[in-house]
Amino acid sequence: MRTTQGWFRDTTGGLPRTFWYLWTGTLINRLGSFVLVFLAIYLTQERGFDELQAGMVLGLWGVGGAVGTTLGGTLTDRWGRRPTLLTAHLGAASMMLTLGFARDLWAVAVGALLLGLFAEAARPAFGAMMIDVVPERDRLRAFSLNYWAINLGFASAAILAGLAAEASYLLLFVVDAGTTVVTAAVIFLKVPETRAVAVAAPGGAGAGRPRGALRTIVTDRVYLGFVALNLLGALVFLQHISMLPIAMGEDGLAPTTYGTVIALNGVLIVAGQLFVPRLIRGRSRSHVLALAALVMGVGFGLTAFADAAWLYAMTVLIWTVGEMLNSPSNSTLIAELSPAALRGRYQGVFSLSWQIAGASAPILGGLVRQQAGNATLWLGCAAIGALIAVAHLVSGPARERRAVALRPPAAPVGEVRPPAPQPAEAAATAPAEPIEPAAEGYAPDATDPGRRPVAPVGAR
Repeated sequence: MRTTQGWFRDTTGGLPRTFWYLWTGTLINRLGSFVLVFLAIYLTQERGFDELQAGMVLGLWGVGGAVGTTLGGTLTDRWGRRPTLLTAHLGAASMMLTLGFARDLWAVAVGALLLGLFAEAARPAFGAMMIDVVPERDRLRAFSLNYWAINLGFASAAILAGLAAEASYLLLFVVDAGTTVVTAAVIFLKVPETRAVAVAAPGGAGAGRPRGALRTIVTDRVYLGFVALNLLGALVFLQHISMLPIAMGEDGLAPTTYGTVIALNGVLIVAGQLFVPRLIRGRSRSHVLALAALVMGVGFGLTAFADAAWLYAMTVLIWTVGEMLNSPSNSTLIAELSPAALRGRYQGVFSLSWQIAGASAPILGGLVRQQAGNATLWLGCAAIGALIAVAHLVSGPARERRAVALRPPAAPVGEVRPPAPQPAEAAATAPAEPIEPAAEGYAPDATDPGRRPVAPVGAR
């Protein structure tokens, strides 16, 4: 019991209160994420659209999402995290209801476009706010906890959506909109603005708006290289949504079998994700990311030899392990490679890579499968995974040097440095100087030998 309590304290203790409000909002929002799960079925069975029309609507959702991540990133830095999140959530809730009541194809198409825009505009703001409020040493477990909440909520939503759809498809849109509004209410009531307010330079030159932001991003080869590797990985990962059900169908397996097999992904993440931070803490991030890419490649590659449900289930479990290793290391590295004044834009560029992959993966997967065959597609995924692994090992040192360069310099011992502009919550949770002896709540971290004790703040 003492060991379990210690693990729970090390996993959840000492994180800022604002993080837990964001975490709660994520869980609530994902519990109600019904529409995306059943949208294709709704469009074809309830609205009577053909497959081409349904595909166009889903494509417009993706286009709106690409625009939303770009716009959301800019607004996050210029307008603020909190107003961007509130606007995005309320806009998404409104568009959710509009889409539920729309009947004509043009109205459904416009609703899907705007819904994608608002829903994805929240991602950069949320990511930037998480980085703002969680100290660097705690981000690995914070992102793991958030990823766990996402998968727990989404897995539960798939079950609840099936029950709601039996009663009424409109109920899917109403409940989804309702949980989005509840999330907005949590942010409005409990989450303060976390963007640091830059102090004007002497002479009246304000620094509140970063200049040359686009030039900074497009010339940041280290960051763009990392985003490119994420794009390649996403092209492989998203084949489980597009090509995997087709492959299983050709082997005579029913759609319900696919649903059961793919559900193992969520089950394994919910059961094991919270143990990942302790497993990878103190290890080279480049090595962890390389291993994750290799494991995912092996999992998808073995799909070429699967012809029964249990074999497909085994492949899903293998690439899920790679996904679990990749997610927290990926998120913490993105956080460290993002300059403080451009966090929203950097998060937007990262989210854009997922939008591009979401639109491209089904097309490229279908093209390879049609022209070269099923086995070539999955073995090609394995080859891409190996390529990504090598690229992480090669580019890792440059990324770590960049991350170190972007960290604020530490004050010399004995020097009292004026605090930099920062959110109130972050200031409240920042460790005090000088270093004090370990106390309750201290969790050793091999990556930070000088880690100071963290006072328990907020919910555990």
